[in-house]
Amino acid sequence: MPKIDAYEQEILTAFEKGQLKSVATKAELAKFKAAARATAIKDRRVNIRLSSGDLSDIQVKALEEGMPYQTLIASVLHKYVTGRLVEPRTTQQSSRPATKRRATSGS
Repeated sequence: MPKIDAYEQEILTAFEKGQLKSVATKAELAKFKAAARATAIKDRRVNIRLSSGDLSDIQVKALEEGMPYQTLIASVLHKYVTGRLVEPRTTQQSSRPATKRRATSGS
């Protein structure tokens, strides 16, 4: 077991005595539960290539969210495929014209 410093020991002791109270809001707890659910069942492995800039940005966002970057990627992909990924509304209209989907030939 790794050594802990005096501050960490103080926190551990307070926790064990039940002296600590959660400061997380219900919304934060729900977000953490959703992230845990989305990543709890890992039965497949996927390898993807990303630009180093995109990966760095993802890692920064993951730090801001307090989760590992692979968990963040899995969570975003899960939200996308379940239709829960929502783009933030902007007041400025996109300068790109809307594109139409083309039908693909398939089986």
